[in-house]
Amino acid sequence: MIVLIRLLLPALLLVLGWFGLKRLKQHYNLNGQQFTWLLMLSGVAAVVLILIVLGRLPIQAIMAPIAFLATFAMRHAHWLIQLLSVWRSRRGGATRVGGSGESAGEGESGIKTAWLSMTLDHRTADMDGTVRQGQFESRQLSSMDLPELVALATECRDDSDSLQLLEAYLDRRFPQWREQYEDVAGANGNAGHSSGANGRENHRRSGLDNAGMTEALALEILGLQRGAERKAITEAHRRLMQKLHPDRGGSDYLAKRINEARDYLLDHL
Repeated sequence: MIVLIRLLLPALLLVLGWFGLKRLKQHYNLNGQQFTWLLMLSGVAAVVLILIVLGRLPIQAIMAPIAFLATFAMRHAHWLIQLLSVWRSRRGGATRVGGSGESAGEGESGIKTAWLSMTLDHRTADMDGTVRQGQFESRQLSSMDLPELVALATECRDDSDSLQLLEAYLDRRFPQWREQYEDVAGANGNAGHSSGANGRENHRRSGLDNAGMTEALALEILGLQRGAERKAITEAHRRLMQKLHPDRGGSDYLAKRINEARDYLLDHL
């Protein structure tokens, strides 16, 4: 019996650990690369812990490097802070786009609607956003589970732009959500047709005309700075469309806004 328990316990721990890691991936909306690193670090930590429990690895072998690193960090904290500031400034400079030929489209951009303030990561095409009104106001989409996101979709279904943007996020995070919530997904075709007080109030509270385009909005969508040249604009547009085109898991709404931003900036050079 004891032998059976010793055999089953590691297998049970592995299964529980796997589901725990999958839960973390879903909760924090990790991409494939981030999840791979999480698996590797968890595996190393598990091996070290097992070796310590079995007595094959003395705990001093772990505590000594940790103590050394902690001591080194405390003694040289000011140098580490300066190096971190330099690294951040160089990284930020690589994502800024202007007339000096710097790399375009590698940072973040944003799209705002009446209900959502969404950010897009140009490198990974990951999306996240903040709810601007309603019962989930100020909540991050990545912190909400599927029932809450569907409730938000029902709440903002009268605003076509917000609903389409939220559906694009749902499609990337929960690819099968439409099969579970057909009534909410089908509302997209009717969203935006209501011209009542709710629709007018949504546009008034958003602070912008979602159907139009301004220079500031176009620059925000493409992740550019004012004064960007034609080459920078086209490169930023191309990189975003490669990741957010409807044929690559994006949405018609996102593609439309990205195209509008490019056309506006090119027309006003």
